[in-house]
Amino acid sequence: MLDMGPARVEIEEFIQIAGTVEDIGDLARSLERMTSLLGFVHFAVTQHTDSPVADEAMIRLHNYPKQWVDYFDANRLGLSDPVHRASQRIVAGFRWERLPHLIELTPADRKLLMRARDFGLANGFTVPAHIVGEATGSCTFALGARGAFPTNALVEAQMVGLAAFDAARRIWLGGMNMPGHHRPLTDRQRDCLIWTARGKTAWETASILGIREVTVIKHLTDALNRYGVQKRTSLLIRTLFDGTISFADIFRR
Repeated sequence: MLDMGPARVEIEEFIQIAGTVEDIGDLARSLERMTSLLGFVHFAVTQHTDSPVADEAMIRLHNYPKQWVDYFDANRLGLSDPVHRASQRIVAGFRWERLPHLIELTPADRKLLMRARDFGLANGFTVPAHIVGEATGSCTFALGARGAFPTNALVEAQMVGLAAFDAARRIWLGGMNMPGHHRPLTDRQRDCLIWTARGKTAWETASILGIREVTVIKHLTDALNRYGVQKRTSLLIRTLFDGTISFADIFRR
């Protein structure tokens, strides 16, 4: 598992790779390595449908045990899977232990989770991915029954998961609906984005920069429009991809 220092370098390298990789196999190999470094065993980048066939219309990239995949597909669990259903209720990544707090688990859900444990998927962390007009997706990192859960790596797992899904989507869908060239951010737009990435609200950012809150909101809205995205999380990933901001900018105080 990564220490916090090396983690920043490793994650930044992965995000750079994810932003330019063109082959789904290369992405899978990079993600498998990153999964191990984060302290997990398995990964799955998917869109949530009940189709058992991975075709051009559905993102599906994983290293799950074959027996589990066969069982999952045979029972067409893509939409009823409790982890997938919970992904529709939240934006941030979540541990599977939180499932009862996100959705009402049915007896069938509990049986399915026990079955997953039998197949070597005892616990996990799922990062939801929501794209307007497309099926909900996610990137999940999972452990076997004997693995110690890497609690201190969840922030990093969230970043890796978002980058992995974005890369898989770009490759799988052939770049459809992806933003093209855009004007670079202004210095003020970049400042507002960095403080937002540090967890500051628009009001707090305004106080730090000595401007009005409405001005901060306008700068962020203009930045979203320049990148052709609707969510600040997507904007953050895009700007990390193209080097507009770096992890050093976010962590620096």
